[in-house]
Amino acid sequence: MHGLALALWIAYVLLDTGGQLAFKAAAGDERAGDGLARWRYMLARPWIWVGIACYVAVFVDWIAFLSLVPLSEGVLLAAINIVAIMVAGRILFRERLTPLRVTGILLVAAGVAIVGVGS
Repeated sequence: MHGLALALWIAYVLLDTGGQLAFKAAAGDERAGDGLARWRYMLARPWIWVGIACYVAVFVDWIAFLSLVPLSEGVLLAAINIVAIMVAGRILFRERLTPLRVTGILLVAAGVAIVGVGS
């Protein structure tokens, strides 16, 4: 993978992870209430807009990345965001990582490494 593709891949992982974390921060606010009031509360806070901005940026980044790598390779390399999101969820939201999930993280990371070495 050449330099631009690598930079776009790193940006993809950061933007997608950032978007997921922002959405979790918006959805996990206990002050939000229920029903329509919950949506109004979330729309008035920055986290949901940060998440939407990250998703718009990741869309553009993803299209640029796919212009440089085959789809089959790009999709496999993008799977590393699952690892980043799970680790960040553990750190920021104190989410539980079971041994089975850790095993899954390691398998995904190994798969991405294999694809990355081959590209």
